Amino acid sequence: MIRRLTIRRLAVMLTALATTVLTAAGSTAAAPAPTAQNPPLVRTESGWIRGETTAEGRQFLGIPYAQPPVGDLRWRAPRPVEPWSGVRTASDFGNRCVQTASWDPGYENPSHTEDCLDLNVYVPEGSVGSVGSAQRPVMVWLHGGGLTAGAGEDIVPDTFARQTGAVVVTVNYRLGAMGFLATSGLDREARDRVSGNFGMLDQQAALRWVRANIARFGGDPGRVTIAGESAGGRSVCTQMASPTSRGLFHAGIVQSGAYADCAARTHKEAVAQGADFMEKLGCASVACVRGKPAKEVLAAQADFDWGPVVGGDFLPVQPFEAYANGAAARVPVLNGANQDEGRMFAFAQFDNNGTPLTAEQYPQVVRAVFGAEQGERVLRRYPLSDHASPTLAYAAAYGDYLFACPALRLDDVLAARGPVYAYEFADRTSPPFASLRNLGTDFDFGATHVNEVQYLFKHFGLKSPLNAEQRVLSRQMIQYWGSFIRNGVPRADGQPTMPDGQERVLSLRTASHGGNNQSTTVHREHQCDLWDRDRP
Repeated sequence: MIRRLTIRRLAVMLTALATTVLTAAGSTAAAPAPTAQNPPLVRTESGWIRGETTAEGRQFLGIPYAQPPVGDLRWRAPRPVEPWSGVRTASDFGNRCVQTASWDPGYENPSHTEDCLDLNVYVPEGSVGSVGSAQRPVMVWLHGGGLTAGAGEDIVPDTFARQTGAVVVTVNYRLGAMGFLATSGLDREARDRVSGNFGMLDQQAALRWVRANIARFGGDPGRVTIAGESAGGRSVCTQMASPTSRGLFHAGIVQSGAYADCAARTHKEAVAQGADFMEKLGCASVACVRGKPAKEVLAAQADFDWGPVVGGDFLPVQPFEAYANGAAARVPVLNGANQDEGRMFAFAQFDNNGTPLTAEQYPQVVRAVFGAEQGERVLRRYPLSDHASPTLAYAAAYGDYLFACPALRLDDVLAARGPVYAYEFADRTSPPFASLRNLGTDFDFGATHVNEVQYLFKHFGLKSPLNAEQRVLSRQMIQYWGSFIRNGVPRADGQPTMPDGQERVLSLRTASHGGNNQSTTVHREHQCDLWDRDRP
């Protein structure tokens, strides 16, 4: 009961947040290295592209990795991109996949464009056009946004690429109904007989593009790390469990992505939801849905749960089951969550609407969310006397339930099949990320959901207002992540090692708040004995 509540509730919360509050296999052989040019030229398998040289290195934006999924290609597995003649300019981001407007910077207008299966490549200076240079490790970033919003351009990792020496690829993939519709009609068309995983298949198509082309940018197709935050981290969690992704990556980074234990929708649930969605759209057939304008599809998808579907070739069993039975990819994993994950969600539900949670409402809300019996236990473990406000008390419980303890459970199940390195981002002094800063609120977000992203990359292409201590922590985090991408083991100069096991977690903090240290109390701090009750 609790697990089903988690999946449904989180889907609704992430979707609401993203939309209202924040919102083919080929040869791996490299083409002959081109001579150094400005702007840089690279010949991919599909044709020549011209990128740009920046102060940080070189970048190639808006490269198509699959055919536009329009018309008859809607709700089908992605097809390899068709070759082009001449030189294609790669200096602007491609279209964002179909999604609503949000409060994220740059997302003030909705996107109704389905021609969106593009990726972006960021190359440190010296990789493209350096004859005889060693191939660099590669990180492929899968964006967050509840699987209903966002795009590869949400991070600009050019400085990260320079500082780590890695080639970084960011990816667009189909979202919402466009990416995750499941119906019996689509099942009959699909080779694996299970629909609803089109966005996940897009991610795999992008990884195949990387395998075939990244050596031409100076990257090593044999050292590819997939990484993501929130829904992007959940995507990594899912791809690690997918048999059809084998050999496409060699390590994984899961940032706040273990929510709901990475569980996918059951086929029965997904098809039933698909039928309700089609009825809402006024369609009785797949042909009818394929003929609907994207704007109507987008309007009809609200209030539904969109995400991967278990069953079939892509995902035969739930991710945690695949990890436990040895069926998942045996690759090194860097996994973690943030100390105050739930604060952003609690703010979105209460304070942002001008209705902060009151002491009188607190017990009612807790019982409504967690059930009467579990709710009483939650009220005993999270008394109002321990928190600055009822909203923050609820945020602590909600964040522990949805993010902190699932991340620790993921550490446990992964530790039996390969190295897993555990962290917790715990800088409670961190500035709210840009979407929250723009709200002009003095709400105490602490180390909330998404806040660590700005310590690694230019979030939304913006420079975050980090103070001197936070900039030091940022450099240390980039070293940990970069070391993991290069060697499979996260290390930072003069800092504690990131633990590999089930008992310890590396707590990431600024120096004046204790600095980075290995903690053995994170399970207890997040009340995980309560939240792990009745878990398999």
